[in-house]
Amino acid sequence: MKLVSIGFGNLVSAERIISIVSPESAPIKRMIQDVRDRGLLIDASFGRSTKSVITMDSGNVILSALPPETLAARCMENVEEGGLNGE
Repeated sequence: MKLVSIGFGNLVSAERIISIVSPESAPIKRMIQDVRDRGLLIDASFGRSTKSVITMDSGNVILSALPPETLAARCMENVEEGGLNGE
């Protein structure tokens, strides 16, 4: 299992990430509120402004203070190191 740092010492499984998007659009803001209401939101931004919204295959949504480009680059490092499945 490959882990990706999402900031402030927090790690998520790279294999379980579905998307990394910006929180600026109205549909994403609605999605965040819906997930919050269902109790599946994980706020890993430590009180800082949310720059990325990470959706997981489990239905959880994670908020991060790092920009999507940074997180994507970290995920790509995992791919270049031998694939997300450790191959």
